[in-house]
Amino acid sequence: LLLEACIQENVMSFIYTSTVEVMGPNPRGESIINGNEDTIYDSTLKFSYSKTKKEAEERTLQANGEVLQNGGRLATCALRPTYIYGDGCRFLLGHMRDGIQNRDVLYRMSEREALVNPVYVGNVAYGHLQAARSLKDPQKRNIIGGKFYFISDDTPPVSYSDFNHIVMSPLGFSIQEKLPLPLRFFYMLGFFLETLCMMLRPFIRIVPPVSRQLLTLFNTKFTFSYQKAKKDLGYEPRYSWDEARKRTTEWLASQLPLERKNLRSK
Repeated sequence: LLLEACIQENVMSFIYTSTVEVMGPNPRGESIINGNEDTIYDSTLKFSYSKTKKEAEERTLQANGEVLQNGGRLATCALRPTYIYGDGCRFLLGHMRDGIQNRDVLYRMSEREALVNPVYVGNVAYGHLQAARSLKDPQKRNIIGGKFYFISDDTPPVSYSDFNHIVMSPLGFSIQEKLPLPLRFFYMLGFFLETLCMMLRPFIRIVPPVSRQLLTLFNTKFTFSYQKAKKDLGYEPRYSWDEARKRTTEWLASQLPLERKNLRSK
């Protein structure tokens, strides 16, 4: 509908916010280290989220070059941010809430060596601005149109769980040293919960708190470079890692008293 509206209203540029999850990881948990737009990977997708994001990305890129009502042509591109963090991140807030309930000890759901490269929300926003500026440039427009770009920054590669600890440790949180259960038992638990939820689906719809795909996401090395976005879009991180971490921790600190109060009142 949005692409059709662009064509009808003579909107010349369209940027789709995709996700690194359209790439994977696949159910086998095959790793990618410092991948790029040319990396070949068996992207077998199981999550509805990643499937629908992939479909929307493909439709966006296929629409590049469509003729507008005024005779002009639509230029499209897609940006694939890695795991986005920062001020207002509801996922970080949820992990902090779980940690409060666990006596200020954060749960570990990913092994230390399962490195990913998170990206600060401000840098993702800046990536979109650079893409928009580039699509308005007649020379760059033909280079960028119909392509996707990974957006990451200089946040050090780290596991999902250890990243939570990095931004929350200044607030007094510690983290479990190792997974509460061996990973293979977690997969068995995920299979059991998925089966149970499927059996209950005719009566009640429940999303399992642990699934095999989520465990694979948390425990697969999956990092990507932003060098092509730098080359084509002129993108470079606007916020350093130190500033991004400081802003994120300060925001979490502002939320902590209210979260503690809300949990005490339950």
